[in-house]
Amino acid sequence: MVLYRSLRFVVPTLAALALALPSTATDASENKRTLSLAASGTVKTAPDMVSISTGVTSEGQTANDALSKNTAAMTEVVDTLKAAGIEPKDIQTTNFSVSPIYERKNENEASFITGYRVSNSVNITVRDIKKLGDVLDKTVAAGANTIDSIQFGVADPEKMKDEARKLAMQNAIENAKLYAEAAGVELGPVIKITESGDFMPRPLGARAAAAPMMADSAPVPVEGGTLSIEAKVQVIWELR
Repeated sequence: MVLYRSLRFVVPTLAALALALPSTATDASENKRTLSLAASGTVKTAPDMVSISTGVTSEGQTANDALSKNTAAMTEVVDTLKAAGIEPKDIQTTNFSVSPIYERKNENEASFITGYRVSNSVNITVRDIKKLGDVLDKTVAAGANTIDSIQFGVADPEKMKDEARKLAMQNAIENAKLYAEAAGVELGPVIKITESGDFMPRPLGARAAAAPMMADSAPVPVEGGTLSIEAKVQVIWELR
């Protein structure tokens, strides 16, 4: 894991640095001279897992015909995924639908049903990104004809969150010392710390896998890119 320190921060307002005037930022700091700063910390790492939404869409003249085709194809896809090393707990059905297919020969005539469409989708988690290209190849060869999304992630984001929090606080402290020194004052105790941000891993240059190919084609190229988690804090110090 590589850690990068974010240099972004919010410059304190003149009111926060004006030593002659009390701050009213919080109830805890009333009648006290305070310094308020916002800072962030960012941690970047390569993804170690990926979630894929894939499935089968089948059509038939009757609903039962479409369902039979879909069931056979989807059973083959799931069996192939398990044989490729995907554990049952990492295969979850996310959508199943049966809908009529309408056709209208011209604008003046009413639509009529010409067949039925059945869709069945699963979300799978691949915990070894090196196997992703092979898994995609085998999935398509087994009968999957839809791949709706590919999302890279990390198996244990909590450790990254904590590192981002530490970096954010370190940045806030360093910036506070700089402003206090420039203003000719001394930092007192911290009055308040507020955290913000959703901590969702964000892709930095990550690219989804290319369109799946048949089994006898070249392996699907996959690039995971880099993910980042950012923590933001707002800190208020008392000034001496």
